[in-house]
Amino acid sequence: MNWRTIIYVILLVSLTVVKALPRSYRDIDEKNSIGQRFSQLQENNFKAIVMIMFAQYVQGGTFGKVVKMAEDVTDLAKRCAAAARDNPDCLKPLDRIFLDTICQEENLPRFTDCCAKMDPERNDCFLSLKNSSRGFISPFERPNAEDACKNHSQYQHPLTEYFIYEVSRRHPFLHAPTILSVAIRYDEMMKNCCGSAEHPTHNLEECFRRQAPKVVKPVKEDGLRQEHTCGILKKFGERTLKALKLAQISQKFPKADFVTVNKLVMDIANMHKDCCHGDMLDCMHDRKEILHYVCTNQDILSGKIKTCCEKPLLQRSECIVNAENDDKPADLSPHVREFIEDKGVCECFAQEKDTHLARFLYEYSRRHPEFSAQMLLRIGKGYEDLLKECCKTGAPDDCRSRGEEGLKKHIYETESVMKTSCGIYKEKGDYYFQNELLIGFTKKMPQLTSAELIKFTKQMTTIGSKCCQLSQDKLLPCAEENLDLVLGEICRRHLTDPINPGVCHCCGSSYALRRPCMGKLEIDENYVPLTLTPGLFTFHKDLCTTEEEKLQHKKQEMLINLIKYKPQITQEQLTAVTAAFTAMREQCCKEENHEACFVKEGPELIKRSEKMLSA
Repeated sequence: MNWRTIIYVILLVSLTVVKALPRSYRDIDEKNSIGQRFSQLQENNFKAIVMIMFAQYVQGGTFGKVVKMAEDVTDLAKRCAAAARDNPDCLKPLDRIFLDTICQEENLPRFTDCCAKMDPERNDCFLSLKNSSRGFISPFERPNAEDACKNHSQYQHPLTEYFIYEVSRRHPFLHAPTILSVAIRYDEMMKNCCGSAEHPTHNLEECFRRQAPKVVKPVKEDGLRQEHTCGILKKFGERTLKALKLAQISQKFPKADFVTVNKLVMDIANMHKDCCHGDMLDCMHDRKEILHYVCTNQDILSGKIKTCCEKPLLQRSECIVNAENDDKPADLSPHVREFIEDKGVCECFAQEKDTHLARFLYEYSRRHPEFSAQMLLRIGKGYEDLLKECCKTGAPDDCRSRGEEGLKKHIYETESVMKTSCGIYKEKGDYYFQNELLIGFTKKMPQLTSAELIKFTKQMTTIGSKCCQLSQDKLLPCAEENLDLVLGEICRRHLTDPINPGVCHCCGSSYALRRPCMGKLEIDENYVPLTLTPGLFTFHKDLCTTEEEKLQHKKQEMLINLIKYKPQITQEQLTAVTAAFTAMREQCCKEENHEACFVKEGPELIKRSEKMLSA
């Protein structure tokens, strides 16, 4: 059986029979034992999923060590399935067997503290050590194209197995279905490129260069989204995650009734809990069950997912997530005035607070596909605050009706922010728009490195290029939901290495208010500016490079240092210093000896700039 067939079998077999699989850390009977799971999945399938889990938990482990641990657990499962059902090890939950295996391994000192804990704290400790930071694991070493094809023809199964190991340990939060889907794309790329190698006009390197993005893109994008979702769940809790999913599902399936949408919300929230907990078997089972429910209930959910439900299982989920929102029911009223005007509102709020708020969010979201999910959560929070105030004894009769003015104001302000940003982007273009962002974010977060500031603002600039060309009804969902991913990444960076109190407040106080909170941050008054050392601003002949991207990067690094040196810099001062630098660069790049000119003129520029900045 080839590896691609094995991967398909993993999904088809495990996800159709895995209803019997247990949740984490609860009582287990024979039907839910490791032996039963082994019998359901068969050896190759079982080993593949366990290998993903080991590679994600023990990221620094060698391929050989990960395979050995996977084989040890697989051997135990095989014995339990055969006869050893009375063995106490066969009755343990897979989670415990899995962690016991890691803790019994030698030469893994990083996990000593975790292994000393009891379950489920032990698993939480292991999860906290997962690191998706770029550079934590050395980058992929790209093999020679001809060697890669030779290895693929001779060692297809172990080569794809090694690919899964490398992807898993570099992306410890990536869900198993995504990894298996990527492995299929990898195998297809190898077959397509290597299979045509004998053709006289075939260029192997070009083939890999063209097809590699199809393999890499879902790893990066899905990994970021999955880590982002887990971050929301961990920081803000299940209630916030459910509210987010309620808004998103209500927008996608506006014809579905509240009970149906609420069922999906609960199921999806439970899936994320399992996935974020590292329970890959339960994670895969949950996803399959949700997809089955959605595709067998298209008549009450959506008319826009028929083609998605005809796709193979691994492609179905991505297709549904990216599918267009269904059309709103023709008889859907444009307003939800009953949540403001009905006399029984306060009674409902008092008796069934969460259900009442959920119904409001459902009704409002299904009517407004042009709003982002984060904005809908802010509207829901505003409605909750309104009822808290207006349902108090002695509140004026017109209290609730005043809330509508506040709602209109918030919608106007949010739309204005996005329109203004897109106006600046369209006027200035990528490079100068990113520079505007660099100035603002360096003032807000001067503790970030130049590389981090350039990376985050580059991501925001990409959002501008992607979203600002869309129609008005699609601008806000595109811009704010993508920006939310970047802000989530900044907040995860803050958790590992605190930035400043302002960022701490925005990242921790409210998920829905995170974007406007970050927008309102100003200069970090507690930041101690950089001192003007000889190495802070250096000018060399590489500033005369004709490679525009390299030159822009150097100029942006100087811009960041300038802001960190003078956080209170005015626009007029910045314009003057920039003009002086541009004139010096043009002068020196015309000279025969570029370096000598920069050595002479650079210190003079710094002196003139100091006078400009102190004026």
